Amino acid sequence: MKADQPLIVITGAAGFIGSALAWRLNGMGRNRLLLVDQLGTSAKWKNLVPLRYSDYMEKADFLEAIGNGAFSGQDVEAVIHMGACSATTEMDASYLAKNNFEYSKRLASWCLDRAKPIRFIYASSAATYGDGENGYGDDHAALPNLRPLNMYGYSKHMFDLWNQAHSTLDQVIALKFFNVYGPNEYHKGSMKSMVVKAYEQIKETGKVQLFKSHHPDYRDGEQMRDFVYVKDAVEMALFCMDPSVAGGTYNIGTGVARTWVDMMNALFRSLGKDPRIEFVPMPEILREKYQYYTKADPGKILRAGYSKPIRSLEEGVSDFVPYLEAGQLPLGWSPGRE
Repeated sequence: MKADQPLIVITGAAGFIGSALAWRLNGMGRNRLLLVDQLGTSAKWKNLVPLRYSDYMEKADFLEAIGNGAFSGQDVEAVIHMGACSATTEMDASYLAKNNFEYSKRLASWCLDRAKPIRFIYASSAATYGDGENGYGDDHAALPNLRPLNMYGYSKHMFDLWNQAHSTLDQVIALKFFNVYGPNEYHKGSMKSMVVKAYEQIKETGKVQLFKSHHPDYRDGEQMRDFVYVKDAVEMALFCMDPSVAGGTYNIGTGVARTWVDMMNALFRSLGKDPRIEFVPMPEILREKYQYYTKADPGKILRAGYSKPIRSLEEGVSDFVPYLEAGQLPLGWSPGRE
């Protein structure tokens, strides 16, 4: 570890995208990382095992430390805030407001109120766009027009609006992640991507189940999403660490909408199997909150200078399958593969 490296703080660092960010930073020679999370009883601790970092803190201890003036003499380059409840089905609105909104406000204030402000990058979400009635553009002037369909999306939207109301949105980076999938998401239970769920179904039954459509404009399995592979998502996120990238909201996606059937066909093909898909009714609790179409407009981050190629759905799934076949390995666990 280089002693002169400034510190990078990652919250939610044992989670899906947080741990992938730390893995990629390690690959860039950045090991002076403070990882912050709330491990609890889940298996996400396994994502930390291959990583190189200078320290780990539980969320409550970190908040107490910054409240007591810790790190005031340290060179902190960035806080990458991925720590949040990401369950779109979470019904406890008070919990989401405290965990996703209040926590984020506290961190943003800590970063921006210093004599030398810290680059603050946080996870917003494509869930803030709701049914897409007002489009998927990431011009933050349009934020007040968005109507999220669930409390998770609204908790993210609350923080976007708070930054806008306090004139800090031009000083921070809000990353609106679309449908991210890939290694390190295995601990997420019901919130795992359909690639992981379908892989497990195929291993157990030889087929996959998809929700039927309850929208007249979409046939079964042809609901559409912008699926972005986690390796591309973290490249785009880390690009925003560059101080030359202006503050504001940035979509993190491919800019291409694909169907669930497309995803399943890519998975079966990568496994060398013929597709077997069964359609089942969507639970009623989801029907009024379901997004039938999402597609990122990545123009803003491209205009900012991001130029790396973004994997297609087929390329992403093909890269992901060996991690699944090797026992659902996290990034960095398999030497020589990355």
